[in-house]
Amino acid sequence: MLASRPSLAATKIQRLVSPGGIEAWFVQDSTVPLIAMEYSFGGGASQDPAAKPGVGNLVADLLDEGSGDLDSKTFHERLDRRAIELSFSSQRDNFRGSLRMLKDNKDEAFDLLRTALTSPRFDAPDVERIRAQVLSNLRRESTNPSSLAGRKFLEVAFGDHPYGRSAQGTLDSVPKIEIAELKEYVRRVLAKDTLKVAVVGDVDPDTLGKLLDHTFGSLPAKATLTPVADIVAAKPPQRAFIPLDVPQTVVTFGGPGIRREAPEFMPAYVVNHILGGGGLSSRLYREVREKRGLAYSVYEALVWMEHSSLFIGNTGTRADRAGETVDAIEKEVRRMAEEGPTQKELDEAKSYLKGSQMLALDTSSKLAQALLQYQIDKLPIDYIEKRNAIVDAVTLDDARKVSQRLWGQGLLTVVVGRSSQAAAQPASAPSAATPPAASPPPAAPSAAKPSAPN
Repeated sequence: MLASRPSLAATKIQRLVSPGGIEAWFVQDSTVPLIAMEYSFGGGASQDPAAKPGVGNLVADLLDEGSGDLDSKTFHERLDRRAIELSFSSQRDNFRGSLRMLKDNKDEAFDLLRTALTSPRFDAPDVERIRAQVLSNLRRESTNPSSLAGRKFLEVAFGDHPYGRSAQGTLDSVPKIEIAELKEYVRRVLAKDTLKVAVVGDVDPDTLGKLLDHTFGSLPAKATLTPVADIVAAKPPQRAFIPLDVPQTVVTFGGPGIRREAPEFMPAYVVNHILGGGGLSSRLYREVREKRGLAYSVYEALVWMEHSSLFIGNTGTRADRAGETVDAIEKEVRRMAEEGPTQKELDEAKSYLKGSQMLALDTSSKLAQALLQYQIDKLPIDYIEKRNAIVDAVTLDDARKVSQRLWGQGLLTVVVGRSSQAAAQPASAPSAATPPAASPPPAAPSAAKPSAPN
């Protein structure tokens, strides 16, 4: 279902507006008879009721469990018979969806999506079955050190802000979610005024315009969203420790990041690649893995949301070496803040980031995902063409200034494992080491993870 074409990213991107006013970024490509569509609505997990996180996630899991006069079994049979791929997800700031099909099956695919969005059934047996699956996953995550560390990190960073709550919900909240609340979420969030669409594939503009109107045209004109405040993540340094009897201790670290719209974003993106985003070539990998043998892997990434931003990293090590691992990470982060990268590191990072762009957009699905993310990030439609010049424009002075801004305050650090040794290591501020109740998330905020190269 994924058409591989290295030249896809260089294909002309059109701004298409349907007769009914639905706008989409569109790349017409007839190399293979496939169509990939990515779309999103504003809102996502930030629109969950404060006392019931997980409503949007449950909606996402249930929209393909029957709609209109089709029960769950019949709906899935229709998808399977035509090899139609349909999925939904509730992320921090957006409710996203994906649709992929063969060209000949486009009418049925778009119609099934239309009914899923406009007349989901939420039949009680399906709701309870999916709820049980979500709870099973949450119970599994409650003993997963990476999940525990990610959840606690968000709590430390964002407190009682919506970003501090689990997008998947909790073992307490998910059993209490009622069908009426699922229907209310759909009514409030799935509306045309926040809709963004990206389409790549073998379809002409006129036909696509009609499909978009048929699919999205009957949605409410305006969403009814609860306002979400801007927030800066908690100021480092802070430490938290969660005791858990597991073989490997997990360390999640991070702090306030750079907003996507900030002029300093691209310098931050480039220098972050040098510190922890460059895989085997990153400074953290060399210091933690190659020189000291403390961990199998270590990474660090920029994460941006509509109302905040983070840098966040993760590694795992033996319990008796957790303190040494935290010290090594802090030392390297501090060195980057004080000195910045070298000119050689900067040149190599820029070369890699420019060359990897096209390889990252080599299928219709990847390109559609990127085009949607660029719309969410409020980037211009010709961003792909301009991006390498923006990377090239980053100077060593830019990189050093943003390094100090990002990493000069130290780290928020969460340690999960058998020993509190790592949490007890000296830090430049008192430790926040009260163990929380066991409950999950991913190591990086789920909605915040960008799905496209930048």
